[in-house]
Formats: sequence, structure tokens, C-alpha cells
Amino acid sequence: MDNLYFLTAGVPLKAGNKGYDEGFKVLDNMNLDGLELEFVRGVRISDKSREVVGNTNKVITAHAPFYVNLNAREEEKVEASIQRIIETAVTTHELGGYSITFHAGFYLGMEKEAVYKQIRDGIEIITNELEKIDNKIWIRPETTGKATQWGDLEEIIRLSKEFETVLPCVDFSHLHARYNGISNTYDEFAAIFEKIGNELGDVALKNFHAHIAGIEYGAKGEKKHLNLEESDFNYKDLLKAFKDFNIKGAIVCESPNIEDDAKLMKEYYINL
Repeated sequence: MDNLYFLTAGVPLKAGNKGYDEGFKVLDNMNLDGLELEFVRGVRISDKSREVVGNTNKVITAHAPFYVNLNAREEEKVEASIQRIIETAVTTHELGGYSITFHAGFYLGMEKEAVYKQIRDGIEIITNELEKIDNKIWIRPETTGKATQWGDLEEIIRLSKEFETVLPCVDFSHLHARYNGISNTYDEFAAIFEKIGNELGDVALKNFHAHIAGIEYGAKGEKKHLNLEESDFNYKDLLKAFKDFNIKGAIVCESPNIEDDAKLMKEYYINL
């Protein structure tokens, strides 16, 4: 991508129940760059909304349904998870989207290497099916906020090395919560960018997809999202690291006040 873009996780709240058309007007008024389609309960979008989103010049990403577990014990649940990710990718690609993300799975008490293999096999099916229809959208497993969830940074980087169209979605707030308060200084953020750049190359730094929010956490990790100014999350140093490493791509704000915190971050970043 040619810039760093600031998106809301879903339609801006100020749009009320008036849908994407009004949502894009809110984004324009607030000088924000796009939004993430929230397919969290299923990949459903009306014909009217499809037309509005498909014709926008905003940056579009998407979050696949929450009902995804590529490491489920039941084969039918794995197959359904694969199909949900494929449906998200196909729909988002048809709408001109940039990237999709998802929570890949849970450990379920299994050995980490066995879980990695199971999730890798699911991703291979997904990327093969998308290749058949020439769908080149970025497929991004997301770093997760609890130790019971598959998806620490090392696992996702390792997976990204194996597939041409797979890169990380780095949820910095999840990393902060997953490790009960670390990953919250400039040096730690810089180390994340250095690691991604060293292991995945410049393409990963110039085609980034990040989630940021305030977050409440405890010994077991993530509890809930908060507004940035109500959290200890150090978004200012993170944005400084984004600037210093010249990162390009999309930052999606997942705070409860999605557009206000997205604007807060964009204005801070521009003024650095």
C-alpha cells in the first residue's frame, strides 16, 4: 500500500442504523480512511450494502465470523470454519477489499506443534481454493489475546512464511493482554516490526494490517476492549514506531468508540 490508513471496526457509531452509505459520510467528515466489515456472525451483506461498499473509494478489510476453529475436534466444525474464511475472502475480494482476518483456533489442551499442523492444513485448503478462482486477497490469522487461543506472534509469522498470500494481522492490544501487560513500550513495538521485517520481508511492512484498542486484561489475558484513554495501552509510542518504521497498510480501531479513537490515532500520527 502507499500509505498508513486508519479504519473503524464496522460502521461508525454516528451513522446510527442508517448503514454503510451514512457510515462512509461519517468517515469523510472525520477524515478517516475506511472500515473493516464485521462478518462476525456470518458472511451476510445485502445487495444494497454490497453496491455501496463496492463503489466506495475507502479502504476495506473484513473480519471473518467468530465461529471459526481450524483446530476443532469435530471434522464438520473444521470444514465449516474453512468455508467461513473462504466466504469472507470471496465476498471481500468482490467488494474491492484489501485484506481479511480471523481468529484461527484454540489449543484445546493439545501440544502446540500438533495444533500448528492442524491449522496449517486448514490454511492450505483455503489458499488452494482461493487460488483456483484467482482470489489474491491477503489472508491474515490474527494475534490473539488469551493463552488458550492459538495465535502468538511467532506462530503467525511461521505460518505466513509458508503461504504467498498469508501475512499476520497484528492485534497489538491482544499481545499486550495475552502477556498480562508487556508489549507496551516503544522498544517492544519496534522489536515486533523488526521481527516481522527480518522474517517476512519488506512486503509485510508495506502491506500491514493491525488492530488497536484500549484493553482490559488479567492473568488469563484479554477481558474486554476499552477506549484508548481509559486503558494503559501505550498507543502513542506504538504510533511513533509505525512512523519510524515507515509502515504502510491499515490500522483498524476496535475501541468501543471506534471512530473517535480512530480519529485520535490518525491525528496523533499525522502530527508526529
